Parts: sequence; structure tokens; C-alpha cells
Amino acid sequence: MKKIIVPIDFSEHSEYALEAAALLVKKNGGEILALHMLELSDVVLTQADSEQDMKAVFYLKLAEKKFEEFLDKPYLQDVTVTPIVKHFKVFSEVNDVALEHSVDMIVMGSHGASGFSEMFVGSNTEKVVRNATVPVLVVKDHLPKQMFENVVFACDFSEESVKAYINATALFNELNLDIHLLYVNVPGEGFRSSEEMRHKVSQFLQTADGNSDNLDKVRYVSDYTVEKGILNYAANAKADLIAVSTHGRKGIAHFFEGSISEDLANHSKLPVITFKL
Repeated sequence: MKKIIVPIDFSEHSEYALEAAALLVKKNGGEILALHMLELSDVVLTQADSEQDMKAVFYLKLAEKKFEEFLDKPYLQDVTVTPIVKHFKVFSEVNDVALEHSVDMIVMGSHGASGFSEMFVGSNTEKVVRNATVPVLVVKDHLPKQMFENVVFACDFSEESVKAYINATALFNELNLDIHLLYVNVPGEGFRSSEEMRHKVSQFLQTADGNSDNLDKVRYVSDYTVEKGILNYAANAKADLIAVSTHGRKGIAHFFEGSISEDLANHSKLPVITFKL
């Protein structure tokens, strides 16, 4: 957690993300890269070079001034913040910045249900989540000062989820979180008996950890849909963070065998963190 990117659009929700990132980096003296995507219109980009350059400089100076005012926050005292303005037109390129600067995480703000509803029809948040090769934390409100304590990591315990599991548990252990590993059993072709679930999970942990010591930490729930199982368990466990894995361009809706609907992100009031498979 040495470097965190926070995409900034000067909204209150990007401020929630900025505040959350500040809490994370204060734990180990890390750095925040505050990234503003200066999305110049097609009209500007197709004008003559001299006129285009003049308008680009104007918008750049305007963004820099707004940035300076936006970053003047008490919670950023003693935090290293590097403002970056990029002339990108698409938010999918946030990952390019992350790779260029060896970033450990992207933290973004969302409007909650309405924001996530828009997210799955091509919003900026979706583009970042789908393209990011680093974890993406999406927050919807101010986070408590103690940050996270209990995280639910929902997993299908398939072979392709091993990498996401290793990365997620390493991060959660670093943050000293109580990890709830969750398997959701649903009706239909994916239904498994208790013995079948335990066998699958045991094989998975043997591959991922080299042992099955964490087998007793896995919780099994049955519900009508995966997302309902996750949300219901998270509520009962008093979790303050939900973690899932994603196939990237296929979207969060396909992170289990088959697929789940966007309802998990739409209905979750908790922050959600995604890990690329």
C-alpha cells in the first residue's frame, strides 16, 4: 500500500475516495496520486493545432487551479499527494497510469445504488474496474477513522480464482483484517452438497496456501442468488467491506461460475473491493 491512485472529478464522492486513501497511506507513509482525467471534447481535438494548443493549455491551467483548491484538506496534512492531470478521453486508461507508477491500489467514489446502476452501463467506474490489473476499492460515503475490521471475501474456489485469493488475503493480512471466506451455494446446476463444497474448498486451499489450515475459516451459505447470499452474510457478520474477484473486461457480473447480476454492487451499502483474476 505504498502508492494509491484516486481519480478526481471534484465531486463529493471523489472526496470520499481521497479521504479513504489518506487513511490507508497514513498507516505506512505511502503516497497518493490524485488523478484528474482532462477529457477534451472532439471539437477541441479536431481544431487547428494552434487553436487546439491554446484551448488545451487553458483547460489544463483551470484544472490545476481547481486541483489545488480541492486538495487543500485537513486530512491530507502529513500525506504525500502528487496531482496528475492527463489528457485522456477514457477512464480505462487509469490502469496505464497505475502501471506506469507501480501503483498498489485504485480508490474511487460512487453514488451508491444509483451510481453503481450507471456503472454497469458504461460509466467511468466500470471502465476502471474492468481494465484495472490492481485492486479497485469503491467507496460510497465517509469511512470511519478505524477503517476496516471485518471483510467478506466471496469466492467460487475455482482454480482461476487462486491468484485473486492470494492477492486479496495478502492485502487483508497486511491491513490486519478479520477475513471471512465465503462460499455461496445456490439452486441449479451449480448446487453442491456440503461434502462436495468442503472437498472443493479443501483442494483450492491446498493449491493456494499449500495446506488446508484455513478450511475452518470458510463459511458456507445457501441462498437464491449469489449476491443475496453475500449481502445477507455480510450483514449478519457485521462486515464493513466486501471483496470479490473479476474477470476484467467481462465485468463483475461474471466473477462466479456462470454469472451474477449487478445487484451485488447496486444494493451493497458497504465498500466493495475487486481483484483481477
